[in-house]
Amino acid sequence: MDRILVTGVRGKTGVPLAELLLTRPGVEVLGGSSDPATVTVDGVRPTAFSWDDPSGWPAATDGVDAVYVVRPDRADAPELIGALLDVMPARTRVVLLSERDADSVGPDGWAPRAERAVTGSGRSWTVLRPSWFMQVFPDPRFHRDRLVDAGDLPFSSGGADVAWIDARDIAAVAERALLDEGHAGRVYELSGPEALSLPRTAELLSGAVGHPVVHREVSIDEAAAGTEGFERDLTVLTFERVRAGVFAVVTDTVERVTGRPARTLEAFLADAGPALRRAV
Repeated sequence: MDRILVTGVRGKTGVPLAELLLTRPGVEVLGGSSDPATVTVDGVRPTAFSWDDPSGWPAATDGVDAVYVVRPDRADAPELIGALLDVMPARTRVVLLSERDADSVGPDGWAPRAERAVTGSGRSWTVLRPSWFMQVFPDPRFHRDRLVDAGDLPFSSGGADVAWIDARDIAAVAERALLDEGHAGRVYELSGPEALSLPRTAELLSGAVGHPVVHREVSIDEAAAGTEGFERDLTVLTFERVRAGVFAVVTDTVERVTGRPARTLEAFLADAGPALRRAV
């Protein structure tokens, strides 16, 4: 039996990944969460795991064959990931959820250092570098309320396109990398099947929300408003990379790895439409 630990099991990729893993025979899924009582995916074994409590890592990783590591968005992520790998069994495979074209920020950057903690560990590893998640649209922590209440999509694109990706497609690639042969030592750049301008994105959102949505171009400073410290630095860097076209590149990696094309934003919104319309 393969025992897989999924960190961030309640997150955008964690839930669909756990569900996919459970469909495979002979797989035990441990759902890592700082609050195990909130892990409610049927068949998943709730497991205490917190980046703030390294003392619990040995128990969480005991006997695991593979770990899905969702990189924490905090300044000490490279060090935390390295420390986690140090306490895991030597045979444990690692699949890291990183970000699109992570090494474009330079060799001393935070994202490359987080990846090097994995790629330099001497373990079997795979790195996933996805584009921007489609799931930000129906999420009230991001765009949903503005879309529903005001038909407003503020986004600092600088005119660049974004190849939005469904988190379920990221999960599908992660499932293959965790369980199947042929993925060790691979860095997978992941995107949806098309790069869309923000006006075109807003046009598609209009149909899902049920009223017009307009993209409003904002400055990077406006996009980062309300953040500070490391969070602000990361937000600014991310939007600089958007404007440089980093998230516009389309790859066929999802189809090559899973055997089926990545979902379009239009298909995603057909599923997400009810969530976007509920508050109308």
